[in-house]
Amino acid sequence: MNQNTVVRSGKKRVVKSVRPFRDAEVTQQQILDAAEQEFSRHGLKGARMSAIAEHAQVTTATLHYYFENKDNLYKAVLQRPVDEVQAMLGQLNFDTFSSEEALKQIIRIAISNEAKNPQRQMLWFQEASQNQGTYFRECNVLNLHKHLLKVLNRGIAEGCFRPLKPFLALTHILSVCLFYFTVHENWKHFTSEDVDRLSPEMIEEHTQEAIAFILAGVKRSQLSC
Repeated sequence: MNQNTVVRSGKKRVVKSVRPFRDAEVTQQQILDAAEQEFSRHGLKGARMSAIAEHAQVTTATLHYYFENKDNLYKAVLQRPVDEVQAMLGQLNFDTFSSEEALKQIIRIAISNEAKNPQRQMLWFQEASQNQGTYFRECNVLNLHKHLLKVLNRGIAEGCFRPLKPFLALTHILSVCLFYFTVHENWKHFTSEDVDRLSPEMIEEHTQEAIAFILAGVKRSQLSC
């Protein structure tokens, strides 16, 4: 339908303006995408609602309609990646894999998701730096990490993995997987300018090396699990 609809009333021609319908879910996703970029760059304190509205191509009134205020929008931005990864992990039954294969699958999911959203590491950094994790603790991240902790505990119990402190091991594993995306803008200055560290080929190389490095660190000698 055109922006303007012509309505004939007798001999008169009345032009009615028709506002295109905006799908609520699409609008919210546009807002969250724009907000994630803004919060990643400036954190909660430095982000501006006007900038988010401009990038999302909506009015500030629309932001307030969907999220009420900046704090609520920020919480929604932090929660979204947790929910997305949880949905991906929830589709897999890791009990059907060996401990080693389950760990490989989790590493692949972590890196693949981050490669699609490389700005998110700065989002978490801003939260830690500005708010000392005040909002982060509301995201139920531990529920997300239970999959990896369960795999680590199972591997230890089976004798496949060496004795580990699971939560510390989880921290080390995520660091190997995700720090790559925190520093890729800095690292480019030490390598050829032609290297695109976010290209599919480089991400696959990072994934393979991360899997090899992590398994070498957690496995008991050379056992295959």
